[in-house]
Amino acid sequence: MSKLDELIKTLCPDGVEYINFNSVCTYIRGITYNKGQEAKSDEHNPIKVLRANNITLSSNTLNFDDVKLVSNDVKVKENQWLYNEDILICAGSGSKEHIGKVAFIQQDMEYTFGGFMGVIRCNKSVIKPRYLFHVLTSGIFLNYLGMALNSSTINNLNNQVMNGFTIPVPPLEVQGEIVRILDNFTELTAELTAELTAELTARKKQYEYYRDKYITKTTFNTVKLSEVADIYLGLTYTPTYVENGVKFISAQNTSKDYLDLTNVKYISREEFEKSTSNAKPKRGDVLFTRVGSNLGHPVIVDTDEDLCMFVSLGYLRVNKDKLLNRYVRHWMNTDLFWSQVRKNVHGAAKVNLNTGWLKDFDIILPSKEEQERIADMLDKFETLCNDISIGLPAEIEARKKQYEYYRDRLLTFKEKVA
Repeated sequence: MSKLDELIKTLCPDGVEYINFNSVCTYIRGITYNKGQEAKSDEHNPIKVLRANNITLSSNTLNFDDVKLVSNDVKVKENQWLYNEDILICAGSGSKEHIGKVAFIQQDMEYTFGGFMGVIRCNKSVIKPRYLFHVLTSGIFLNYLGMALNSSTINNLNNQVMNGFTIPVPPLEVQGEIVRILDNFTELTAELTAELTAELTARKKQYEYYRDKYITKTTFNTVKLSEVADIYLGLTYTPTYVENGVKFISAQNTSKDYLDLTNVKYISREEFEKSTSNAKPKRGDVLFTRVGSNLGHPVIVDTDEDLCMFVSLGYLRVNKDKLLNRYVRHWMNTDLFWSQVRKNVHGAAKVNLNTGWLKDFDIILPSKEEQERIADMLDKFETLCNDISIGLPAEIEARKKQYEYYRDRLLTFKEKVA
């Protein structure tokens, strides 16, 4: 029998009390200020304010990136400064993924927190702050929030929402043992995740090395892209959308490493028929984004259904006798491709991939057999690096799930009958 089992058997064999949040905790919202009260780093003694972006979502830890500074004449109450063993929680109406995320404060700090944030302080004679932190990161609290926050209204963790939460409160000795177990588990998981992430980074670098090495071999012939592929752009006007019809795609449908048709608009069959054939990619064409943060990202069309596309996309239709579409997709991720992009967009106010100069890009062209070999090897490397269902990413995800499973089990108790 483990130490925790012994403590539970001795101290709370009949179950534990579930206590209302407001009976054992105080909930304090952050400061408010206006745009005119924001300060610069060189101003005298500015007040440092933590906000939602200062809680790292993946690890429930505090970061100090982009801390907001406000003038020292902004009123901060004594209880709105951050102290050791406070629990900082995102309470505001911003991104739903942030609401309810917490970080544990491990020392007194010369920081306060914004109005969309809150701080939780415990009655330490009844509940350990670190124990409550683990409860608030668990499925117990997250499931409660899912029910308590109505998606049809502004999501806001006010006192009413927080006071509706009931906390399992075993004896302090049991809480302490749970904290010890979960803190150790968290540390081990973080170390292993860091090791796996480093290994994954190394694999990606290895993939990039071999990709550039084999696709930029100078022993192969170099040709202009226009000699082995035709380049087309999507519609330059916004069509009339309908409820059902032909799928109309844009850059958002190519943000992954495949053509994602789960969220598309539609145009009528009539509008599709009268649209230019240049805006109608077919199976095997290599789509690429022409603008935006995902600039140049290539994906291969893997469907036979009719498609029409917006001008935010372009596509290459390769000469199948000379060029393999999987090879050209990898080529579009190499520095050989991107060095030519940088050369053409140098100094441009707005970056886009223009067909006028894409056609003159140099592409190294080995035989079809060699292209197939290179593409096969790089596909395997890429799958190992990126596919969450296999390899190292899956191992990282499995460790995270394992931790969450045991954390929620440790924090689940039989409720004591009054």
